[in-house]
Amino acid sequence: MTAARVKLVETRGLRKTFATRDGELPVLDGIDLQVGEGEIVALLGRSGSGKSTLLRCIAGLIAPTEGAVLYRERPFVGTNPGAGMVFQSFALLPWLTVQQNVELGLEARGVEPAERARRALRAIDLIGLDGFESAYPKELSGGMRQRVGFARALVTEPDILLMDEPFSALDVLTAENLRGELLELWADGTFPTRAILIVTHNIEEAVLFADRIIVLGTNPGTIKAEIAVALARRRDRRAGEFEALLDRIYGLMTGRDVEQELAAPVEPRQLMLPHASVDGFSGLLEILRDAGGTADLADLADDLSLEVDDLLPLVDACRLLGFVTTQAGQLLLGPSGRAFADADIQASKRLFARVALERVPLVRTIHNALARADDGALKEAFFLDLLRRHYSADEAEAQLDTAIDWGRYGELYEYAADTAEITRDVDARPAL
Repeated sequence: MTAARVKLVETRGLRKTFATRDGELPVLDGIDLQVGEGEIVALLGRSGSGKSTLLRCIAGLIAPTEGAVLYRERPFVGTNPGAGMVFQSFALLPWLTVQQNVELGLEARGVEPAERARRALRAIDLIGLDGFESAYPKELSGGMRQRVGFARALVTEPDILLMDEPFSALDVLTAENLRGELLELWADGTFPTRAILIVTHNIEEAVLFADRIIVLGTNPGTIKAEIAVALARRRDRRAGEFEALLDRIYGLMTGRDVEQELAAPVEPRQLMLPHASVDGFSGLLEILRDAGGTADLADLADDLSLEVDDLLPLVDACRLLGFVTTQAGQLLLGPSGRAFADADIQASKRLFARVALERVPLVRTIHNALARADDGALKEAFFLDLLRRHYSADEAEAQLDTAIDWGRYGELYEYAADTAEITRDVDARPAL
C-alpha cells in the first residue's frame, strides 16, 4: 500500500486466543495489517489459518485478546462503524422479504422508514435484484440470496466491505457471474464503498480480485507473505503474468517444510493432519505416476475440473507421508510414492502402515496408546480430550476422524461407531 492512501482499517499486534478447558488456544498471533482507500485486499489461507477470525476482529464482532483494531486510525468499541460484512452462509432472516432484510442495518441505525425504503431500493437495484423486493428468501436461488447479502451490506455505504468467502456456497457458474458483476461495479466507480477485504481459500479468486494478497500461515495464524498484484483489470486468467503469480502463490501455499517439522520432537497437535482420505490421495498418486511422475499443480487441477484448493489437502497428505515433494507449483512423485501407487492392495497397506507410524504423530499416538491398554481398546473420547487442548472441538473431531481413517486403512487399529471405541488390530505392528 502506498503512503498516500488513507488507512481505513488497521490491526496492530493483533493476537486472538480462545479459551478451552485446558487453557488458551492460539488462533492468531502478531497480525499487523492495513487496508487503504481504493484497494482490494485478499486474505488467503487454509483451514486453521484464522482468516475468518481476523475478519471478525476487524468487523468488531469479536474482540482481540491482545493488540488493537483501528478504524481511520482510531480505536472503536463494539462493531466497526465503517464496515459492512457479507457472510458465506447468506445469513438472511427467512420471515422477512428481500427489502426488509436489506433495511435491517438502516433500521438498527435509526433511519426513518421512508429513507430506509429509498436507500434499500437503490441498493437492490444496484445489485441486480429489481423485481424481487417482496420475495422471501425461500423463493430465491443461492446466488440471489447472496445478492441480498451484498445489498444489505452495501446499503449503509460503508467505507470498507468485508467478505467472508462470499462465493464458496454457490455453484461454479453463479459464483463466476457474481464475481464478474462485483468487479465491474468496482471498476466503473459505482461501488458504494472505498475498499474491500475478502477472505478466501481460492487462490485464483484472490488473484482475480486483489491489489494485495496476504497469505496466512497456520496454527496459529501469522502473516506468511504479502504479495502486490500489479495486473490491470480485467484480468485474463490465460495471461502469462497471471499464471506466474498463481504459481508463486501455489509454491507458498504448499511450501510447508514437513521434513523440518518431523525432525523436531512432536506432539499430536504439531503436525496437523490434512483433511484427506486415503482413497483421495491414492488417486492423486496414481494420476501423478501415470503422468510420468511430475505435474504442474494448476494444470492438474484444470484437467480434473477442480480448484487447486481442492487438491491442496491431498498434496499435503502426500507430502506428510513422504510420497511427494513440491517445488514452485510442481508436484514430484518420490520413490515411496511410486512404490505405493504401484503396489497391490495388501502391499500398499503394509507400506502405508509403516510410513504412517513413522511420520504421523497422531496415528502413532493412537496406536501406541492402544498397545498399552490392558484390553487393547480405548474410547474415542480419550483422544478427543487430548486433542481439544490444542484444537477447537470441531477441529479435534476432524483430526481424529482422519487419523481413524488412516489407521484403519493401514490395519493398525479398528473403530466401532456404535460403541465409539477404537481397538487394537490383532495383527497390528508393535508399538514404537
